[in-house]
Amino acid sequence: MQKQNVPKRNNFYSFFRLNSANSINLLKYYALNKRTVVAISLFVIILGLDQWLKFWVKTNMNYGDLIPILPNSKGFIHFVENPGMAFGLELGGKWGKILLTLLRIIFIIALGGALRYLIKEKAPMGFIVAITFILVGAMGNIVDSVFYGIIFSESPYHGGIASFLPAEGGYGSILEGKVVDMFYFPLIKTTYPSWFPFLKGQSFEFFRPVFNIADASISIGVASIFLFMRKTFNKYAQTQPKQKESKKTVNQEAVSE
Repeated sequence: MQKQNVPKRNNFYSFFRLNSANSINLLKYYALNKRTVVAISLFVIILGLDQWLKFWVKTNMNYGDLIPILPNSKGFIHFVENPGMAFGLELGGKWGKILLTLLRIIFIIALGGALRYLIKEKAPMGFIVAITFILVGAMGNIVDSVFYGIIFSESPYHGGIASFLPAEGGYGSILEGKVVDMFYFPLIKTTYPSWFPFLKGQSFEFFRPVFNIADASISIGVASIFLFMRKTFNKYAQTQPKQKESKKTVNQEAVSE
């Protein structure tokens, strides 16, 4: 039987087209992988710093202690514990605290699923970073709420440093831990002027809340979404249809060859 000759040009052309499609898919894989690496790296670094500082404060400071970190009494490491929601608010005692912790866990699971979807859909890197900041911040405080009650002793109001894994057991059960806060920046301390309605003569302080790295991470993530994402998402919305059409065309050409 006579061997059928196939034009070399066609062979080379088919090889080039097929490998071009594979190269594009490979580049897309690495782009997707880059988003995953960035998200995981941020998660590990921020969570590690948050928990390290909380551990240090809890086992080295008395409740209410102040360590200056800025001149002129503008910034302190100030050890306090938050038994419930933000700014010390509580929700219905013990069972309210447990319910709040469970709701936080559900929120983290949902947000983690959303982040995975966004990475898969190649959402803008800035948005991936912002969602990661929110997720890791929520996780940082969840660790306190779930585990600190069983791994630390109480930090009493009248002095005494807590111990890690005390022989007599922790100050609470699982899901009953208190969130450790430490950053305090009273940048302005003054009084309301005499003409100010209802509050004249009373003291005014900015910035009063005491917070931790996890709280700051959540705030940075939320602020980033509101301040910087509009332009990015407009660009993303314009490029998505083109990317999908390009992907469809490449796949069709690869199959036909």
